[in-house]
Amino acid sequence: MSVQNFRDVATTRLRGFDVQAVADVPGMRRATVVLCVLEHDGQPCVIVIKRAYRGRNAGQWGLPGGRVDGDETTVAAGLRELQEELGLDASPAEVLGRLDDFPAASGFAITPIVVALDNPGALSPNHEVHQVHFVALDRLAADEVPYWADQPDGTRLLQMRLGDGMTIHAPTGAMLLQFRDVVLLGQATRVADLLQPVWTHR
Repeated sequence: MSVQNFRDVATTRLRGFDVQAVADVPGMRRATVVLCVLEHDGQPCVIVIKRAYRGRNAGQWGLPGGRVDGDETTVAAGLRELQEELGLDASPAEVLGRLDDFPAASGFAITPIVVALDNPGALSPNHEVHQVHFVALDRLAADEVPYWADQPDGTRLLQMRLGDGMTIHAPTGAMLLQFRDVVLLGQATRVADLLQPVWTHR
């Protein structure tokens, strides 16, 4: 699959996806993350970052993105954060669609948007980013990537097992799972109720 092939498939599937939004409630904050697809080493990949070991979400796996400021739209916030964190310029025309809002235990309603870039240029991570990882779409779509760990209380914890030392939980893991299922596999999946580990609650 090329980035153009991905764009064609993703656009069709996202247009047909019935997005579920989180309504505004007192005290809730808004954020946007970007599922950014580009070519790396000859194959389409989605960018996953490890946050710097200081500040909010220190050392955690994440997607480029952050808080919606003032009267920004969710798309404008996501594209601004993509540029600030990774130096990647994307226009609203390169946004293929969005997935469900995710109600994070930290008090944020997170809107994931999907972007595909043909000629992104060199990345320039800022101080908020410790590492940048390119996850091949073929790998993300593999059967063994989503793993459900049974918990003592009978619940199940999602673990997106993307590689050695790269196991990602909700919220980021949940949004990657929905991206995988809806966009890559064409399967309707809801993730808002997935268990979020305690270290993600801040």
